Amino acid sequence: MLKISLKAARVNAGLSQIDVCKALKKTPQTIVNWENGKTKIDYGNLEALCRLYNIDRKYIFLPY
Repeated sequence: MLKISLKAARVNAGLSQIDVCKALKKTPQTIVNWENGKTKIDYGNLEALCRLYNIDRKYIFLPY
């Protein structure tokens, strides 16, 4: 099964980091940290991102 990064999923969905910040009410730094694997994303936020990106979480690669 091919998995993609959070950043790739966001880009494929045609969204900017600012779009995601506004949709999830998060800071830009939070989104950057999730995408770079500096901060673990909790289940609820991962589910919200997957809905926003229209992708099943089983296709998301998390680097930790």
